[in-house]
Amino acid sequence: MVDLSQYLPILLFLAVALGLSSAFVFLPMIVGRLTGAHKPDPEKLSEYECGFPAFEDPRSQFDVRFYLVAILFIVFDLEAAFLYPWSVSLKDIGWGGWLTMMVFIFELVLGLVYAWKKGALDWE
Repeated sequence: MVDLSQYLPILLFLAVALGLSSAFVFLPMIVGRLTGAHKPDPEKLSEYECGFPAFEDPRSQFDVRFYLVAILFIVFDLEAAFLYPWSVSLKDIGWGGWLTMMVFIFELVLGLVYAWKKGALDWE
């Protein structure tokens, strides 16, 4: 027979996590409804970020270059995040770790050259 009592702490943890997350999501909505904060009027629904109405439809498509620059930023940001722990532990990991990181950096340089040749970094 399997002893299921060892799973009780996990079950309690999941119940507390589900209860707290539900409270954080639904409690502010309920309090907002009860206190009268949910009474839309034209002043509340007006633009508030920049102070004037939008020039065009906010659902218009972005140029794909915005996404390319964002993806390139994330890739090279992750490269920096991997380089720091690698440099700190370089003495311990030896030549195998050095060679592995050089292959990784070479692949990223190839990606950068490819993006540069395709014009992903050119901004008009």
